[in-house]
Amino acid sequence: MEINLGSHAFDIDFHPSDNLVATALIDGNLHLVLEVHAHTESCRAARFINGGRGLLTGSPDCSILATDVETGSAIARLDNAHDAPINRLINLTESTVASGDDEGCIKVWDIRERSCCNSFEAHEEYISDMTFASDAMKLLATSGDGTLSVCNLRQNKVQAQSEFSEDELLSVVLMKNGRKVVCGSQNGILLLYSWGCFKDCSDRFVDLSSNSIDTMLKLDEDRIITGSENGMINLVGILPNRIIQPIAEHSEYPVECLAFSHNKKFLGSIAHDQILKLWDLDNILQGPSTQRNETAVIGNEVDSDNEDEMDVDNNRSKSSKGKKRKNASNGHNVGHSNSFYADL
Repeated sequence: MEINLGSHAFDIDFHPSDNLVATALIDGNLHLVLEVHAHTESCRAARFINGGRGLLTGSPDCSILATDVETGSAIARLDNAHDAPINRLINLTESTVASGDDEGCIKVWDIRERSCCNSFEAHEEYISDMTFASDAMKLLATSGDGTLSVCNLRQNKVQAQSEFSEDELLSVVLMKNGRKVVCGSQNGILLLYSWGCFKDCSDRFVDLSSNSIDTMLKLDEDRIITGSENGMINLVGILPNRIIQPIAEHSEYPVECLAFSHNKKFLGSIAHDQILKLWDLDNILQGPSTQRNETAVIGNEVDSDNEDEMDVDNNRSKSSKGKKRKNASNGHNVGHSNSFYADL
């Protein structure tokens, strides 16, 4: 299924229980069956909250907006949520979300208290992706500065940070029941970090793609779905590292974001072609697979900067992409409001 969005999309999210999908558009609109004018500048991030009753969006105008899903009307807006354009949003718990901006700052917002409860100056460049380890209360982020950070929400500090990689890190997922952190890079290499040993990666999957790995989704503990700069979407095995099968070719343009429907029956993809595509995963994954031999990996023994053991598993972009977003719509600060989430 294809849906012409009429504008470039930055983010996609599926409703947690219904057959509903939202996309965040560069023209400031939120495409949610009906189209909602959410921001004066581009709309970069969108996430369903509150059991799907509300939808959060983030923008280069530095604001976060809460929209009612049924009516499309604005519930509340937080102006000056960040000092720089907002690039990423993710859900953490039922009552908290995290946002990341173009200057490397990460903030955690408490919906019930209607306030910022954690703030981390984690990176020197834009936040490209984030993921959350709930039992450990650790927020992991990748950045255009080429590093992976681990933010401790209990201690409110950046607990660990990797050494600079050869290129920008664009995407991150947790695998192997939380024992491995996988990061996608601009040069197409997957970097694998062992939990607690974040200074340097323990393995590298060097034969995946010569194109940047802009987005990743965890399918299960052993497999991820990757979206690349060349428009290819692949099913990839982790330890052993291998390309299991190509899933689809969205277009000749870079894949911006991937998301699962609530039942994982459909995979949604957006790219620079302004088209939202929905792929039937049941049919694709039951089809013939093209496997390749496991590639050589580079193993490194490193010291741990993190004393905590990982006991849970949970589960953008290139330099040109980061610059494109900044140039497309620079943030302008307006008056601050403390009434965000007041009606959620």
